[in-house]
Amino acid sequence: MVEIERMSINERRKYLYKMWERYRNASRKEKGYLLDEMQAVTGMHRKSLIRLMRGRLSRKRRSRERGRTYGAAVEDAVRVVARSLDYPCAERLKGALVPVALHLQRLGEVRLEPETLECLRRVSISTLKRMLKRAGRSEAKLAYRKPPRPKRHSLRSAYPMRRIAWDVAAAGHFEVDLVLHCDEDTRGEFIHTIQMVDVKTGWSEIEAVYGRSYLAMKDGFEAILRRLPFPIRELHPDNGNEFFNDHLLRFWQDKIPALVISRSRPYHKNDNRFVEENNHSLVRAYVGHGRLVRLDQLLILRQLYAALWLYHNFFQPVMRTQQKMVVNPQRYRRVFDIPKTPFERLCEVETLPPALLTQLQTLHRQTNPLQLRQQIADLIDQLWASSPQKTAQPVNIHHTLRKEVDPLVTLFF
Repeated sequence: MVEIERMSINERRKYLYKMWERYRNASRKEKGYLLDEMQAVTGMHRKSLIRLMRGRLSRKRRSRERGRTYGAAVEDAVRVVARSLDYPCAERLKGALVPVALHLQRLGEVRLEPETLECLRRVSISTLKRMLKRAGRSEAKLAYRKPPRPKRHSLRSAYPMRRIAWDVAAAGHFEVDLVLHCDEDTRGEFIHTIQMVDVKTGWSEIEAVYGRSYLAMKDGFEAILRRLPFPIRELHPDNGNEFFNDHLLRFWQDKIPALVISRSRPYHKNDNRFVEENNHSLVRAYVGHGRLVRLDQLLILRQLYAALWLYHNFFQPVMRTQQKMVVNPQRYRRVFDIPKTPFERLCEVETLPPALLTQLQTLHRQTNPLQLRQQIADLIDQLWASSPQKTAQPVNIHHTLRKEVDPLVTLFF
C-alpha cells in the first residue's frame, strides 16, 4: 500500500483559498458536501474548517511567542563544547555535541545533569544556531587568527606619493623612469635606459646603463647632471628599488641637498604621464623592444642617445597644456599652446647664465637637423647590425662606467 504524504500548512492554505469562494456561494446542502470534501482532503477537523470558511484565511500572528524550551544549563554546555571545538557551525556541532560533552564531563570541564544530557541529544540544528548566535564568541577563532606580519621599515614611506602638476611654474621638476631592453626575458643582466623629462619645458635626458645596480645608476645620473643645463628642483620616480635604496638616496643628498624627492602611487602609471609617453616616442620608437646585452651595443646606444638628446631638445616641437576647460562634471577639454622646442621653452621660463646660453645657441646654429637625422638612422642600423648571442658573455660593470665626459658635453661646458 502506497503511503500518502500529508499536506503541509501552505498547501492546505492554498487549497482552502480555492474552496473559499465556492463555499461562500453554495447553499446549505452544498456547504455540507464541500465540508466533507475539505475534511477528507486536508485531514482537518470539521469545526476548524467551518471557522476558517466563516472568518479570514490569512494566518494570524501569535499574540505571545512560545517560551524557550532549553534552559541556561543547556546553553552553557553548548557554549563550552563549541569553544572546545573552536566554534564549528551548528551542522557540524550537532553530531559531536553529546560525545564531546561526555568527554569533557569525564575530564572535569563541565557538569551534566541527566535532564541536560537528554536536551543535548534532542536539540535541533536551528536551535543550536540561535544558541550560538546568543552566546557569541569569547575569543577569536583560531583558524582566523593570522600571525602578525613583521614590521618592515620602507625607505619609500618618507617620500610623499603625488603627481607633479601639469601647470607647474618653474623648470626643474623631473619625472624619472627606467626602460628595460630585455625583450620578453628579464633574467640576467641587460641594458637599461634612464629617462628624465621636465614637466614644464619637455626637456628630456636619456642615458644608457648596464644593469640596475647602484654603480650603474649613479654613473648614469652623473652623466645626466654633467649635461643638464639647468638645476633639478624635484625628482619624481616610480617605486622601484633602483631609485629608492640607501646608496642612491645618499648620492642625491650629497649632490643636491635641497632636492625634493616624491614618488608616484603604486600601479598608477598616469602619475608619471610625461615620462611614460616619452618612453615610447623617444626610446621605443627608435630602439625598439629587442634585447640588448653586449658592451658594444651599450657604447653605440650612448652615441645614439647623445644624438637624440640634441635632436629632441633643440629641434622637435612639443605641445604643452595651456588650459583645461570643463565640458561637464565627467569630462574636460585641453587647450594646447603653440608648439615649441624644449630649448625655446627653457629660454622662456629659466634664466640661464649668459655664457651657457651663448654656447647652447651656438650648438643649435651649428647643427644640421637633416644630417643629425641621418646620423641617428646609421646608429640604429649599427645597433642591430649583428644579432645578439643566445648566451651573452659576462660583462664587467666597471667596463661600462664612463671614464670621461661625453664629447658632446664639451661643446658647451
